[in-house]
Amino acid sequence: MLREVWSLNSKSEAQFVQSPKLKELQLQSGISHGFFTRLGGCSEGIFSSLNAGLGSGDDTNSVVENRRRICTALGTSPFNLATLHQHHSADVFVATGGIEQDRPKADGIVTNTPGTAVGVVTADCGPVLFADPENKVIGAAHAGWRGAFDGVLQNTIDQMIELGAKRENITASLGPCISQKNYEVGPEFYQRFLDKDENLSKYFKPSDKPDHYLYDLNMFIQDQLNSAGVISEDLAICTYDEDNGYFSYRRTTHRREKDYGRQLSVITLG
Repeated sequence: MLREVWSLNSKSEAQFVQSPKLKELQLQSGISHGFFTRLGGCSEGIFSSLNAGLGSGDDTNSVVENRRRICTALGTSPFNLATLHQHHSADVFVATGGIEQDRPKADGIVTNTPGTAVGVVTADCGPVLFADPENKVIGAAHAGWRGAFDGVLQNTIDQMIELGAKRENITASLGPCISQKNYEVGPEFYQRFLDKDENLSKYFKPSDKPDHYLYDLNMFIQDQLNSAGVISEDLAICTYDEDNGYFSYRRTTHRREKDYGRQLSVITLG
């Protein structure tokens, strides 16, 4: 699939990739977006360099500066940015402007307020950005296995419709997340899906380790979006592959590092 990479001129400028489908909408609606990489920030060490995770152990001033660079790259202000205290839920929050403090606990966020930017942080989970350009409603969802399993994607779409979006007008794009070849899970994880629906076994294949499986989060998310009746797209970029330039919780765990950064995916309503 064609995907456009915006590599900005200076190392001090935040770098991101864009969805071809959402970029087409930008021309007609003023809605802009970016799935940001880990490049172009000021954080150091294991957080190098564009860490946007306020919940990480990174220096707070560095994270705030990184978020400012992200907003600047999208032509908005950090005062217009609304993000969440994510907790792997199916909860969705309606934003009416930027959120500087007391981030609400949720994993989906939507708005129809002009000038507002909404985003989610990830480090292997699936960042999904949504837009209905005709009715001027946007959203973002943090879709890890738990949130996707419990319905965060459907709930985000439903909340957009409550704000005036039309299901058939919504475009959803899945950004960089962990690929199946790097997502090994144990038997309890696999059984949880079978207990819900035996047909969900199609998202798994055996790994080289006995009684373990490789889980296809990308396909699961795409199927959830398709079944919800929206236009969907997958950028098919794996966060675990180091050469791609993303933070990865699983890669950090395998290296036994003490913490990890988070990349931010943002969509703004012009």
